[in-house]
Amino acid sequence: MKIRLCILLFLITTYFAAAKTITVCEAGCDFNRIQTAVDSSKSGDHIFIKKGLYKESNIIIYKKSLHITGEEGTIIDTQQNGYGFSVEATDIVIKNLIIKNIEISYTKEYAAILLFKSYDFVIENITVENAFFGFLIQKSKDGLVHNNTISGEGKAEADSGNAIHLWHCENVNITNNDVRRMRDGIYLEFGSNSYISNNYSTGNMRYGLHFMFSNENTYENNTFEANGAGVAVMFSKKIKMFNNVFKKNWGTASYGILLKEINDAELKHNIFEDNTIGINADGTNRITYTANTFKNNGYAIKVHGACYDNIYSKNNFLYNSFDLSYSGNLNSNKFENNYWSNYTGYDLDKNGIGDIPYRPVKLFSYLVNRTPESIVLLRSLFIDIIDFSEKVSPVFTPENLIDNQPLMTLVTW
Repeated sequence: MKIRLCILLFLITTYFAAAKTITVCEAGCDFNRIQTAVDSSKSGDHIFIKKGLYKESNIIIYKKSLHITGEEGTIIDTQQNGYGFSVEATDIVIKNLIIKNIEISYTKEYAAILLFKSYDFVIENITVENAFFGFLIQKSKDGLVHNNTISGEGKAEADSGNAIHLWHCENVNITNNDVRRMRDGIYLEFGSNSYISNNYSTGNMRYGLHFMFSNENTYENNTFEANGAGVAVMFSKKIKMFNNVFKKNWGTASYGILLKEINDAELKHNIFEDNTIGINADGTNRITYTANTFKNNGYAIKVHGACYDNIYSKNNFLYNSFDLSYSGNLNSNKFENNYWSNYTGYDLDKNGIGDIPYRPVKLFSYLVNRTPESIVLLRSLFIDIIDFSEKVSPVFTPENLIDNQPLMTLVTW
């Protein structure tokens, strides 16, 4: 045992002793080109790039563990020629760089940084300007994407890529990034056991966040604002979404969040504000919606078919045009202990719970779903009359869709 330990210590000492720092600068350093420095390096080396403009592209790192760091003012201009970095390696760090002018292609997904089958990686403090794809990460795991800024200049979805794009990845932390003017801000497909937090995604042509077939991920403290179609999450399970903000996502096919075929998830302490639809749920099962706030949306929640065993509890519904639109039967879904700004009941025993149950689905929302043009009648006296008649004797809306214990005061957390 002692011999093995000595051998291990010897190998570790030898490895770090052999590692060196290679400096790249425009003149007077070891190298003046990044690719040449990479080619001359060995696993464990650090490559330090001094400030300056480096007109390079398709910098290939293959089977080498390298730490590449720039200083303030280090710019890599790919000149619309392929990738910035193309990496297949373990223990790779790329940080403190500006990478700009990524080539637009209709057949290839060119990115500022491409990672393929890379493990234990860090991408940090990278600014990508005029991006096609920002970071394209494939079949990789155990990584950190932190404190990066990515922006594009595409005019249509066809000439724009995604800012942070994960495919078949596992255990990746995506934190404190600012992504804007891309196709999708953050995209995951077959990504699992990852943590996405404190990101700001805005002004993207399609979705601020888009994921499919991506299980057991946590999304926390992110803001998704003014994206073309909001946020879309599909065909996934065991999702947690806490303390996120979904706002100002307006359009005929835009949502705060679209939930399609999502199972066994938890949405808690999120804010949905100024969206066409706060949550659009279709084929969702066993989801708990707790202590979320829906404010000034067209629809707070739209529930479509095949939704079972969902619980909406202790949420705030504030000044939405429609709090709830519901298709089909109640299907064992529960609405309980929510605060509704449109509730006009009373609380004689002062226990904080309304004495009269609240029926959140209005007949007018049913009419608008069937005949969208009828929205012009919103706020009219006629609508108040038909909503009241449906409330007294439900015919078109689910009779048992009731919050039996509506809260009298806002939910705070």
